[in-house]
Amino acid sequence: MADENPTAITRAEVEHVAGLARLGLSADEVDRLTHELAGILIHARDMGELDLSGVEPTSHPLPLVNVVRPDEISPSLDRDEVLAAAPAVQDNQFRVPRILEAP
Repeated sequence: MADENPTAITRAEVEHVAGLARLGLSADEVDRLTHELAGILIHARDMGELDLSGVEPTSHPLPLVNVVRPDEISPSLDRDEVLAAAPAVQDNQFRVPRILEAP
């Protein structure tokens, strides 16, 4: 397959990459992935042959605008009222269960 198509991938290459990734693939999986990866590489080659002159580079197909509000000080909840509703408080802060071991 590699001789007729320069972007094709061989079974040996799939096995090599699977070994590098420490993937234990069956013979059927190697065959299936060889076929699927060859298709992906052919598609990538075809995309590389497109005439993109006049097409502006972009990171997203749709124009996006980041909408952020100004960082302004505004009234917030009363600290004592919020802490009074907490299940556990320690040193004027929420007390939560430890999830990481101490160093």
